[in-house]
Amino acid sequence: MSSPDWHLQDGYDVRFEWGTTGTAALAVGAAVVAVIDVLRFTTAVEAALGRGASVFPYRWRDDSAPAFAESVGATLAEGSDPSGPSLSPLSLCRLNGGDAVVLPSPNGSTCTAIAAEAGAAVVAACLRNLSAVADGLNDSEGPVVVIACGERWSDGSLRPCLEDLLGAGALIGRLRGSRSPEAESAARAWDVATQGDVATSLHSSGSGRELHAKDHGDDVTYAAELDVSTVVPVLRDGRFVNVSAVPRGD
Repeated sequence: MSSPDWHLQDGYDVRFEWGTTGTAALAVGAAVVAVIDVLRFTTAVEAALGRGASVFPYRWRDDSAPAFAESVGATLAEGSDPSGPSLSPLSLCRLNGGDAVVLPSPNGSTCTAIAAEAGAAVVAACLRNLSAVADGLNDSEGPVVVIACGERWSDGSLRPCLEDLLGAGALIGRLRGSRSPEAESAARAWDVATQGDVATSLHSSGSGRELHAKDHGDDVTYAAELDVSTVVPVLRDGRFVNVSAVPRGD
């Protein structure tokens, strides 16, 4: 898509935007796009890779998902089997090394696909792996775009959400280089949040309350743990794998 230049945050090393439209606009000029979907896609990716598995992001949770999973030899995370994999990070902690899972998500997976199609390298970040991802990004060259994936309102429009704002701000605060005003504001939001109890804020947020209502409060507790993981999820050949260095885009 085309976008007026003044929206692209050109000239800054670290840039920040929201959702699929923001990804499409800024990914073209990025070396690396870091996607943030704390509740729950990127946290789920961290959980799976922490067990030695890999994750295929998939945009649609529809009838095409099982066929895609079969085509790549992976298990579909659909949630119909309580003992099987789903978007719940805790369900993915039961995976084994070498397992592969397809993880549909209208937010995190879709932003990932858009960034990859634009030629950027893509890394998945959450609160659990902030410093590990930041270290990798600080060793890369070229602009870094941090995307808060956000949630959706019932009409399908973007719902900016607290957890992704804080996750993006926390990552930006660990990155070297000049920050756009948008990125700087996200970093400051994280600084303000850390003056209180971040975990309590996540549990009390709209997304946290939704997950509690669906009996997934433990996922919020898992997602709120800060800097406990060294997993660096990078998209390679359509799947997230754990790497030690973040590559540049095309």
